[in-house]
Amino acid sequence: MSDWTLDRTFTSSSGEVRWAVLGPEQAPPVVLVHGTPFSSYVWRGVARGLAQDHRVYVWDLPGYGASAQHTGQDVSLRAQAWVLTELLEHWGLDEPAVAAHDFGGCVALRAHLLHDARYRRLALVDPVALAPWGSRAYRLPGGRADVFGELPPDLHRALVTEYVGSASHQGLRPAVLDRLVAPWCTEAGQPAFYRQISQNDQRFTDEIQHRYGELELPVLVCWGTEDTWIPVARGHELAGLIPGAELRLIEGAGHLVQEDAPAELTAALIRFLRTAP
Repeated sequence: MSDWTLDRTFTSSSGEVRWAVLGPEQAPPVVLVHGTPFSSYVWRGVARGLAQDHRVYVWDLPGYGASAQHTGQDVSLRAQAWVLTELLEHWGLDEPAVAAHDFGGCVALRAHLLHDARYRRLALVDPVALAPWGSRAYRLPGGRADVFGELPPDLHRALVTEYVGSASHQGLRPAVLDRLVAPWCTEAGQPAFYRQISQNDQRFTDEIQHRYGELELPVLVCWGTEDTWIPVARGHELAGLIPGAELRLIEGAGHLVQEDAPAELTAALIRFLRTAP
């Protein structure tokens, strides 16, 4: 698990982004977008599976994982959509397939609907896309980011560990949980954790939710049936708002489908990506 390394850098409008690419150079491109409070690490198994027949681009969003974390950084959903648009241009990808998880779904949708980022296909995995979202437990630290940012390190680690672990229905292996928690437990990471919560505002989905009916590309909506962060009913609702969208329910998986059911998710994505337009 220690061999997941993002070996390339890009200077974005929100700071340095670490990224990597897997798979044959001439294969069809796929961009994977992670959510919060995770990193590209959650895509590692799926990325390696897709890389057999695709050119797979993975990256840590600014403020997350191995990418830059600093005071005053804009890590809002608005900013992340701009960064995705910048990366697509940097990579020279005119119309890749995109798979996006959690608030990465909002990032991908905003980039497409507001910034004219073009995709061949779009897979949304338990995405943040519909209001209302953000539980009270999620909002509480964000509303007091200055206070929570000063928590003793052990107490902060315990809070983040409990929160990240709750995204899995099956239960995360200790090494996986540690890897996901670690970026938030450095001197820069602790304030960054509360910064990203304080900046994640529902208005960023409100600005695009009424436009989902405009989507004119193939869309797959995947949802873990045991997701306690965003209930599966939202998957049915979202698929109903997008013309022609396919809904794929993944039994026994929580919000972190990539960890709870990596084989099932990879198979669903491969089938979707191989389907003729």
